[in-house]
Amino acid sequence: MPTLFTSESVSEGHPDKVSDQISDALLDAFLKGDPASRCAIETLCTTGLVVVSGEVTSDTYVDVQEVVRQTIEEIGYTDPLLQFDARSCGVLVSIHEQSGDIAQGVDDDKGLHVEQGAGDQGMMFGYATREDEDTLMPLALMLSHRLVKRLAEVRKAGEHMTYLRPDAKSQVTVEYDDYDRTIRRVHTVVLSTQHDESVTVEQIKADVREHILPAVLPSELVDDDLILHVNPTGTFVIGGPHGDTGLTGRKIIVDTYGGKGAHGGGAFSGKDPSKVDRSAAYATRHIAKNLVAADLCDEALVQVAYAIGVAAPVSIRVETGGTAKHGLTDARLSQVVQDTVDMRPAAIISRFNLIDASGEKRPTYRNTAAYGHFGRDEFPWERLDLVDDLKKAANA
Repeated sequence: MPTLFTSESVSEGHPDKVSDQISDALLDAFLKGDPASRCAIETLCTTGLVVVSGEVTSDTYVDVQEVVRQTIEEIGYTDPLLQFDARSCGVLVSIHEQSGDIAQGVDDDKGLHVEQGAGDQGMMFGYATREDEDTLMPLALMLSHRLVKRLAEVRKAGEHMTYLRPDAKSQVTVEYDDYDRTIRRVHTVVLSTQHDESVTVEQIKADVREHILPAVLPSELVDDDLILHVNPTGTFVIGGPHGDTGLTGRKIIVDTYGGKGAHGGGAFSGKDPSKVDRSAAYATRHIAKNLVAADLCDEALVQVAYAIGVAAPVSIRVETGGTAKHGLTDARLSQVVQDTVDMRPAAIISRFNLIDASGEKRPTYRNTAAYGHFGRDEFPWERLDLVDDLKKAANA
């Protein structure tokens, strides 16, 4: 009996993603001027207005209004008729310094501990699976990302589907063989894209079939029974921040594993890497991916937990869903990870160059804020540089 699983994604023009990208573009700007900046930046965007708030402690100056407007322009909101555009929207800024009580637990040689401690308590998860062999990510999510990214590429190229506007959402359902959990086919695709008034839903659907689906969906997983819904409400003219108010951190499942694995609840965007919500989530993805790539298991869910101000994790756990190999158990793999990978915040930051002073090696956080933080080779936490160490520690 086949089973189904569904994941969704949203485009860079979705209002929540506009907010995420603004928050991360500001983070990039602060870290470029002062790598020691502490940031927790929240953005709200709505009709004709962007509000930037949060906590920042930094020795550099950032022209917040200019960064906001440039980000909105690059996304594609440049037409005043959309009721939200880069040059005419209002930008309100209300930022204050990070709490001194928190800072003393995060900065070296302050507070109760000598080492840099975690910026907050909490648990973070990393996940990997063989569903998509190229990325070791859940396939439904990766296809969802690729659909809305393809829409954005077509929109910006301006050769086809010239009626497209920036806001869009996708949803992909894949069908599994219940016996061995292999993917049989793509069952359903839902694609909703903002458009101008000049086009019919029939034309959009035909263009999606011609210009979008063939570039994204693996042909071996598509058959004549594919269910396709394109703009199923019929009209999607009003969209973006004018259609829905956007907030930073409201697409955390899109950002991570599409409902597979688990999530500790903390958002990423706008947070500097002293916040383990972000940096430890990257580190656990790195571990999970390397466990699967090392052929120690076919699926890995890695949990880490911290106490605020304390460097060493409270706990580290690995779950493989019964896919562990070579006679290994989840408990043994948990110990292997603890013995092999330094999960203190300063070590994570160093391992991935998360605050590289030159900015040349540091990830561009703005780039993480649309189309997923994981499964993309441009980011250092996707490297397969732990494979040999994990194999050796596991005696596999």
